[in-house]
Amino acid sequence: MLIRYIVSVLIAALALHSAYSHAITFAFKDQAGQPLAQVMVTRTKVEKVSADLSDDGYAPNGVTNPSDTALTRFSNEHGIVYFDDQGDKVNYRARAQGYVDQKIDSGLFSGRANVELTLVAMTEQAHVASYPSNVWLSQLKFGGDAALKDSFELNCAYCHQQASPFMRSERTVEQWLSIFKRMNSYGARLPADDHQKIAELLQKEYRELRDNPQTVPLPKPWEKHLSDSEMKEWVIGDGFSQMHDFIIHPNGLVYVGDNLFDRLYEINPDTGAYTVYKVPHKEGDRVGGILGNRFVTFPKMHNYLGVHSFAVSPKDGNIFITPSMQQALLEFNPKTKQFTTHRMTEGYYPHTIRADNQDRLWFTLAVSSQVAMFDRSNGQFTVVDLPARGFKEWLILKLLPFIFWLDPDTRPMPSPDRESTGLPMPYGIDVAPDGGIWVARLYANDMAHIDPVTFEVTMIDVPFNGPRRLRIDSQGMIWMVAFQDSLIVKYDPKADSFSSYELPVINEIPYALNIDKKRGVVWVNGNQSDTLLAFDIASESWKVYPMPRQRFFSRDIEISEEDGAVYTTNSHFPTWQTEGGVPTLMRITPLPRETH
Repeated sequence: MLIRYIVSVLIAALALHSAYSHAITFAFKDQAGQPLAQVMVTRTKVEKVSADLSDDGYAPNGVTNPSDTALTRFSNEHGIVYFDDQGDKVNYRARAQGYVDQKIDSGLFSGRANVELTLVAMTEQAHVASYPSNVWLSQLKFGGDAALKDSFELNCAYCHQQASPFMRSERTVEQWLSIFKRMNSYGARLPADDHQKIAELLQKEYRELRDNPQTVPLPKPWEKHLSDSEMKEWVIGDGFSQMHDFIIHPNGLVYVGDNLFDRLYEINPDTGAYTVYKVPHKEGDRVGGILGNRFVTFPKMHNYLGVHSFAVSPKDGNIFITPSMQQALLEFNPKTKQFTTHRMTEGYYPHTIRADNQDRLWFTLAVSSQVAMFDRSNGQFTVVDLPARGFKEWLILKLLPFIFWLDPDTRPMPSPDRESTGLPMPYGIDVAPDGGIWVARLYANDMAHIDPVTFEVTMIDVPFNGPRRLRIDSQGMIWMVAFQDSLIVKYDPKADSFSSYELPVINEIPYALNIDKKRGVVWVNGNQSDTLLAFDIASESWKVYPMPRQRFFSRDIEISEEDGAVYTTNSHFPTWQTEGGVPTLMRITPLPRETH
């Protein structure tokens, strides 16, 4: 067996080396001498790029900088992985499940084309500690109260991972209560009546898990399809940034929004160069916009508008952006690099946005439970009210103009309940092939259909928890995530029927999904398991792609129609908790054929 393995390694290495004279091939094995498949190998340059970051640590408006990049590939069944040599000084990091990370200095094997490396198994304690957050979270039982856990996940897992090493450390009940108060001030709606009980349970159950780590289940093993793909990352922003949503433009560039610093990053994935454009705000605007400064404890903050979601006009390619902290819609011309602000007189918290084929922009107004439509032909907004779930909620929604008229620094804070009364929160939105508008309401567990001509609203209850973001496939099927239920769900409007599909990893809390319509694949954000999840619609089968960084929290997915490349952003908040401490734009593509 050993001789056969050595021969196969040599044959593969010689074939690769003959194709590229400037290349390196790694062959990984375990301590018993057996090949190690699915070793994640990440290459970074030793020298960091020189960038102009003179604007409070960011690139000045209109300035183009190079980005630091990282390239990740996985070893095949023979333990072999190949990299071309770009002539730069580089380092490699080898990571495999259950093995100690190995840092590899390329200077140690300068001039060598083939390098054999042995990975050392982790201790049992270190192995369990390395597990992603979702498997730890799966063992939090909340005293057997499933509804309480659902409420916790709904309100405490949409900005950062739960059960990460930062979360599961020892805290007093009072410290947990302080955290809940601060998180609710940021926008979470953890019911006040549950704070004490949850604080006590987190202290107790995290302590039990730390004392009994053997109860934590194994994460899903990495699988052989990984050796057919590669991942590339571009570092953008810093440890205070939040790279929320983004979009692939028809011009081939990727536009990413920094939600906390009102900046638009224009990235060329071919060169890695990026240009930053500061989104202008009017004189007199306050940090935090109409919501007030929720982040007074942060050393720096520049979110006057809160850059959120993106849509591209099918007519002229202009980019429309929702500024969640203003009553407005932003327009960016990627040719002239100029912003236009379209002011609104009603509605609060512009959220997710989509364009229809008539060049109209539809977006949710998350706080006021409305949907807005901006008609570019006449520059007019139409606002559609979604129905309240009862008199109390109706009254709260009607009082919003008065509430927002009050000074945000002295405005009374809401006291949320389990039903999130007063905030059903229309969240995800998409346009169907027939032009109909579909909207998911996160806290109400329902969705709305809006007739694009009459604006008539039809409400449909959904049989699952947390319909967050949705997308519509080429057949008119509506796909959405069930945030607390570890599901994706398909709704057939003609049959008025739901089909649900369990995610391939346990206790995942999926934030969003997108559909590769050309290839029939639903891509899902695995933000607790450090993954992207790919569901093949025809075969109803899954592929799991582990992210190259731990604590990789993603909120959106974009797919290149041309080649099927899949993009996401590392949007963990706070960013410093993620491995490496910086946000990135990340792309998954098939490996070049010569590297197989």
